[in-house]
Amino acid sequence: MKKSLRVLAVFCLLVLILAGAAAAALAYLDSPPPAAAGGNAAAFTIRRGESLASVARRLEEAGLIRSQAFLVAYSKLRDSETLFQRGSYLVPRGKTARELHDFFLVGSQLLLRVTVPEGWALSRMAALLEERGICGGEDFLAAAGDRRLLDSLGIPADSALGYLFPDTYLFPEDFPADRVVAEMADNFRRKIAEIAPGSAPGPSVLHERLTLASIIEREYRDPGEAPLMASVFYNRLGVKMALGSCATVEYIITEILKKPHPGFLTYADLEIPSPYNTYQHAGLPPGPICNPGETALKAAFFPAQTDYWYFVLKDPGAGTHFFSRSLREHTTAKVMYLKKVP
Repeated sequence: MKKSLRVLAVFCLLVLILAGAAAAALAYLDSPPPAAAGGNAAAFTIRRGESLASVARRLEEAGLIRSQAFLVAYSKLRDSETLFQRGSYLVPRGKTARELHDFFLVGSQLLLRVTVPEGWALSRMAALLEERGICGGEDFLAAAGDRRLLDSLGIPADSALGYLFPDTYLFPEDFPADRVVAEMADNFRRKIAEIAPGSAPGPSVLHERLTLASIIEREYRDPGEAPLMASVFYNRLGVKMALGSCATVEYIITEILKKPHPGFLTYADLEIPSPYNTYQHAGLPPGPICNPGETALKAAFFPAQTDYWYFVLKDPGAGTHFFSRSLREHTTAKVMYLKKVP
């Protein structure tokens, strides 16, 4: 009997030794590799459709984990082998394999900074977002015209153009295009609330002001002149006089007809048939011609109170204009400016 007890004790001891060895081995495989040269963090990208085995192999090769097999086994045990978030990361060194597992599940991607300038139309925005690797250009254009998405964002137009505020954004790489559009549109709503606090214009009024702001955006260069331009356009709208904005004709040429931007407009250009041609049609065009920034939006909401009806560029270098109260005064100003043109 005593012999049997001794055998059992030895067996239990061996089990404990083996269990301890296994635990030590697992702890070693989970532990961070020795600190590598190159800083406290390493850039790492999980590619679209990449397998867990491929991610684990590259993490081991990068010196971020000790064992790809351990990470794969742990992920399978947690039933999370397909849940790693694709994108670019700045991975901290010194984390255990289990900590990195959770890090990639959360998806704390390295964010890409992109600045969308004021006055851009959708085509240029799409090209920029694709160039930066944020989303596909065609995907962005499709999302900007998706009726269900527009309805969910409270956009009454056929396109999100004008409702995407020009600003600096931080997006993960390979971000869904509909979420890019939604974030820019949400930013627009926040800006409108800042510009006109306590005032919540209905969808149709907001669309009209936004459309006018987009025209002002493409017309002004000196910020101080934006409210004056707004006053000219509002004065004309009040008597149903054509706005006569060259910017709307340029929009037709570049965004609708997909032609290069003209160096100057001809009389033939001013006769292009389109509801966006404000030389041919009185009132506002159907919608915005670009995404206006804060200066143009403020001008559309708070125009100057003037009796100006016309303006013409007087200093191409400074981008300043001469504002006129009569057609005769305007014609004289045009002649004076044209004399300066070489």
